[in-house]
Amino acid sequence: MTTTRLSIDGMSCGHCVKAVRAALEGVAGAKVQDVEIGSATIAHDANRVPAEALAVAVTEEGYPARVEGQR
Repeated sequence: MTTTRLSIDGMSCGHCVKAVRAALEGVAGAKVQDVEIGSATIAHDANRVPAEALAVAVTEEGYPARVEGQR
């Protein structure tokens, strides 16, 4: 499993955190570890779910996201 951290713009409240968590939980094969204002950490199989797909799911929810790092 790969752990990816996303940097997320536009989050300012608990509703934003819930919306981002829901968007990430909707990505098959992704396991959300943490979501807080401005970032999220997700475990996933990088061969099945590329990190960029996670960022796209969050961006499509209305919060511009980019991959900050992987390990």
